[in-house]
Amino acid sequence: TETDPERRRILETIGGQAYRIRDMIGDAMTYARPPEPVPEEFCPATDILQISESLLLQFADKNATFKSSLDHTIKLTADREQFRVVTACLIKNSLEAVANDGLIRLELSHSTDIPGKDPEDSSPHVRFSVSDNEIGLSKTEREHLFDPFYSGRQAGRGLGFGLSKCWQILRLHDGTIEAVAKSPENTEDGLI
Repeated sequence: TETDPERRRILETIGGQAYRIRDMIGDAMTYARPPEPVPEEFCPATDILQISESLLLQFADKNATFKSSLDHTIKLTADREQFRVVTACLIKNSLEAVANDGLIRLELSHSTDIPGKDPEDSSPHVRFSVSDNEIGLSKTEREHLFDPFYSGRQAGRGLGFGLSKCWQILRLHDGTIEAVAKSPENTEDGLI
């Protein structure tokens, strides 16, 4: 009900920062003491599509394009809500990184080549990859990418928990996450 424009602006700033603090505390708690996964079987491709469409609406000003290669036959047994948190974080990071008219690739497939996994392990693995056509990560960003409180975004814009929270969730699911750098054959950075 505040009618003074300057006071209204100040109150909106205070309110926005209070939500930011709430989110930071929630992310810190998720990282420090993540809830025990409650596994269920689901089709991850469906969730990936829903999340990407929702985030695309939130970032409509970017006019970004998704190119998807999702295996709809894959069934995953994992905590579905935690999978959605990881998926949303990875896609949101790419949407924040790309310039207007950016391209983001989403790939979901079966894989036998999983980093950090024993090559003799014959159990089925799922690979979900998010990549974009932006300039890539600096050496410092790559070194600290999964550190809590580290954000590659402009000071004050990122909470610094997104990828560390993803790392923690995937660790609880016996999964891995890694950043893959651009190469001459692959013109996109990505997270797998």
